[in-house]
Amino acid sequence: MKPSTGPLDGIRILDLSSVVMGPYATQILGDLGADVIKLEPPSGDTMRAVGPMRNPGMGALYLHLNRNKRSIVLDLKTPQGRQACLELAKTVDVLLYNIRPQSMARLGLSYADVSRVNPKLVYVGAYGFGNSGPYSGKPAYDDLIQGMTAIPSLYQQNSGDVPRYAPLTLADRAVGMQAAIAILAGVIQARASGQGQEIEVPMFEAMAQLVLGDHLGGETFSPPAGPTGYARLLVPYRRPYATSNGYVSVLIYNDKHWTRFFKIIERPDMLADARFNTHGARAQHIDEAYSFVSEVLAGNTSEYWLQAFSNADIPAAPLYSVDDLLTDPHLQQVGMLQNLQHPSEGAIRSPAPVGTYSKTPISIRRNAPQLGEHTQEVLHEAGLTEAEIQDCLHPVHP
Repeated sequence: MKPSTGPLDGIRILDLSSVVMGPYATQILGDLGADVIKLEPPSGDTMRAVGPMRNPGMGALYLHLNRNKRSIVLDLKTPQGRQACLELAKTVDVLLYNIRPQSMARLGLSYADVSRVNPKLVYVGAYGFGNSGPYSGKPAYDDLIQGMTAIPSLYQQNSGDVPRYAPLTLADRAVGMQAAIAILAGVIQARASGQGQEIEVPMFEAMAQLVLGDHLGGETFSPPAGPTGYARLLVPYRRPYATSNGYVSVLIYNDKHWTRFFKIIERPDMLADARFNTHGARAQHIDEAYSFVSEVLAGNTSEYWLQAFSNADIPAAPLYSVDDLLTDPHLQQVGMLQNLQHPSEGAIRSPAPVGTYSKTPISIRRNAPQLGEHTQEVLHEAGLTEAEIQDCLHPVHP
């Protein structure tokens, strides 16, 4: 293991979360230097079983989401496991969980329970729905939250196709980033005041905020000034443009871009077209504007257009597949995919931590752990005796 040099060195997080949302939040914080203790049940995080994999319990997504963490196994349904968890809670800045708050209370690990042993603790719940609303306690998964926050409907409105989920764990990862921010905000406040707090990061509300930020539209005003929706994002031609031999991504956005585009295609007369001659006019006729670009780009090759747009300083890019990301020269130069040697999985690649820090460099300093790999180490650090640790390793259910 490499020592932590990241800006969050000295922050310690007890992570009871599983699957994607919570582990993604703590992966970000672990990359930034925090000491993340991943507490798993004896069966392990379910994401361990999602392939592809070389060895059981070490699936590809698990490897990426859980680097820079230590894994301990406790059965929180036993007195020994609960007590060990409370002992650990005394030593950390943050406890993160993503099961329902009612379930934490049944385990005897509610905020009231945990704050009694550590008043400075930041206790963060990242789950489906806020406790003050009628959906409190309902189950939530990425697909459900995408559906409830209109993402498939927006896709249908934009494409005319059937509703579809984004082919990413979009809600899990977007809300995971919100959870990481909430954790940092809580730690800053706790260190300044000497007092922790309970923080709730609900998926539904977080994703609704994300969607409504773009699409509240006319309903921003009272009375409404128009329908919901951001028109530019919803027109059918807002998509990669087909060329004569493929596709390109291009955004002809401001007045300078459009003037240069009309020059490229030798249509200076279009500058006098009232639909296209100002930013406001194009916004009102965005479907026609994008439709016009679509017709023009179909007449030449991707290579021609990318060079022409580059020469004119109009934002454009090739359309990539996921496989193209693996060979992109920029990503290769900045080291986006890091080659690692995992002690049980052998040679693997993992996306690098994001960003560079001139004084506190960040890194992948720990490989994703095997189930329970650090149980004894971490429980020793928390002050448990050897007998108490053995009780946790071989718990007796009440």
